[in-house]
Amino acid sequence: MQPGFSFTVEATDGAARAGVLTTPHGSVPTPLFMPVGTAATVKGVDIGRVAETGAGMLLSNAYHLHLRPGEAIVEQGGGLARFMGWHGPTLTDSGGYQVFSLAAQVKVTEEGAFFRSHIDGAPVAFTPENSMRIQERIGADIAMQMDHVVALPAERGPVADAMRRSLRWAERCRAAHRRSDQALFGIVQGGLDPELRLESAAGLRQLDFPGYAVGGLSVGEGPEAMQATLAVTVPALPADRPRYLMGVGQPQDIVSAVAAGIDMFDCVLPTRCGRNSLVYTFAGQVRLRNAVHSTDQRPLEEDCPCLACRHSRSYLRHLFLAGEMLGPVLASIHNLTFYQRLVGRLREAIRAGQFESERQALLAMLDNAG
Repeated sequence: MQPGFSFTVEATDGAARAGVLTTPHGSVPTPLFMPVGTAATVKGVDIGRVAETGAGMLLSNAYHLHLRPGEAIVEQGGGLARFMGWHGPTLTDSGGYQVFSLAAQVKVTEEGAFFRSHIDGAPVAFTPENSMRIQERIGADIAMQMDHVVALPAERGPVADAMRRSLRWAERCRAAHRRSDQALFGIVQGGLDPELRLESAAGLRQLDFPGYAVGGLSVGEGPEAMQATLAVTVPALPADRPRYLMGVGQPQDIVSAVAAGIDMFDCVLPTRCGRNSLVYTFAGQVRLRNAVHSTDQRPLEEDCPCLACRHSRSYLRHLFLAGEMLGPVLASIHNLTFYQRLVGRLREAIRAGQFESERQALLAMLDNAG
């Protein structure tokens, strides 16, 4: 680890771990969930309310910040955290996910990924070297290597090619990365193929990254396939480094991934679902537009401290039906709070040696819908 960075596992229960990740912008307990602030903002939620949800660390996206406002503007604003008024650690994705999400607009070669901007169609080049330069100027505490993500299911040949290209790009990123106050994480690829995942993990371990991510999941495979891939991959990663499952996910997926030994998560679901009137509770999902909530005076959850739970389900439903912007804002705040409460419960269960019973209880509750 670089100066200012450390990771300590303080308790285990089976493969599940509870610990602390320390960065130059502070320490956060793990397992942790990072709200996604793609363009230096968590959609619909101001930074003060994000902090009130219990979030300790945020994620932004190097590709999107490169396009708008540009890394030079973020750098002049004091780096990512200061630019958006955040007082904790931050992480930037490298642009590799956009190889998957913008597949119709990207060409991948050994040199890098070449996009057409989704904003104005202008050419955009992301190579391992300039991804590092962009992320260094953005200034997040953790940067991610440039990788090649492919949609699943896929044939073994293209998956193997993308994984090995990602390994070569990892070596180039490691060589190009210069900022000592920023940790660089490697990303394991290989689709659903156990041999390819192990090959990727072994190659990355040789490069001795401060942390390791599992990428290329939640891109079309089901939860059982994800769990099987994690069961193979996670034991192949160093036990003394943080393990990050990128872009995941549903609450049930987080519970299962913590059971496999994952420490870090991010996903857009809390705010995306909130904007669309779907909220998460420990009694299952609530779809606020449903008529059953029209006269329901209960809060979403009695013991939830969020702003939304100061109001009734009836009122929240009214906001959505009336097209009031406060509805999506409050639902997003509730979902972000729920995710922090979820990982908090998992941390407490690990430290108490009660993770398995908590895992089973949570999965039973989270499968409900209303």
